[in-house]
Amino acid sequence: MAKHKGKPIHGWLVVDKAQGVTSSRVVAQVKKLTGAAKVGHAGTLDPLATGILPIALGEATKTVSYVMDGFKEYCFTMVWGEARDSDDAEGKVIGTSPVRPEKSDIIEGLKEFVGEIEQIPPAFSAIKVDGRRAYDLARSDQEVALSPRRVHVENFELLEIPDCDHATFRVFCGKGTYIRSLARDLAQHLGTLGHVSVLRRTRVGPFCESDAISLDSPELLGHIGAFSGHLLPVLTVLDDIPALALTEDQARCLKNGQAVPLFKVKVRSASCGPESPSILCEDLSPDLLEKLGGGHTEACALCGDRLVALVRCEEGRIRPFRVFNF
Repeated sequence: MAKHKGKPIHGWLVVDKAQGVTSSRVVAQVKKLTGAAKVGHAGTLDPLATGILPIALGEATKTVSYVMDGFKEYCFTMVWGEARDSDDAEGKVIGTSPVRPEKSDIIEGLKEFVGEIEQIPPAFSAIKVDGRRAYDLARSDQEVALSPRRVHVENFELLEIPDCDHATFRVFCGKGTYIRSLARDLAQHLGTLGHVSVLRRTRVGPFCESDAISLDSPELLGHIGAFSGHLLPVLTVLDDIPALALTEDQARCLKNGQAVPLFKVKVRSASCGPESPSILCEDLSPDLLEKLGGGHTEACALCGDRLVALVRCEEGRIRPFRVFNF
């Protein structure tokens, strides 16, 4: 197998994506600027949108799913009275309405879109229909029939009403939630039409705006070494799963694909340093033992401060399913 050309850079870079730039373009820019051998992103952001786009470099690409599955926060501006085929400002106008909802009606209406809700994704989305992307079908004026899907909205609040034609909102939601669909459906619920004119993502999993950098920053464009100060550890996205402390021999076994008996390893927080207290699995409470040993519970296996593997605890043994090569 051919080796990746480039530098062995591992970790997370949080980019503040500019408007009009695709997520894949950001990946290409980061790869060019850093020279990293392997680069990927955790969750596509529409070209119209700005904000947080986590970029995984090197071995961090093996942990992308933990970011994709996390909660996200968005701020967006709605334009009332006009529907567009893409549900945002880039689409063609397909309907108008003279109705402008009152503040009290908007606040009351938001309650219908919190919790587990059902939504139909926008026609202009990356979902595949019979092997083709929905946005490709929509752009060629073909009918796009997408199935409703269940998503989770944790919080949906009205921030501002600058004038009768606009309103600004903040949403905290789970995986797979389309903000354009949320805006479209809210407008319809309020007896009018609407679309998103401004969209910004302010949080993705553990990453927030304070972590983000702009690729247009003179500091970053000046020299490649400037990126190192912004690179976050691979472990950043694994704080919410148990961590197992290994000996060198146990780490070697996992790296070779071999299982290790669960009762011979120790457990500690993934977010703590290598000197943090650990406890043997045999000293754990029955409830925690059941959590770690039952079903398909996942954990990260550490040797000192080195991430060795992602493992599943099954039948009294830990088995690697992602091995890291640092």
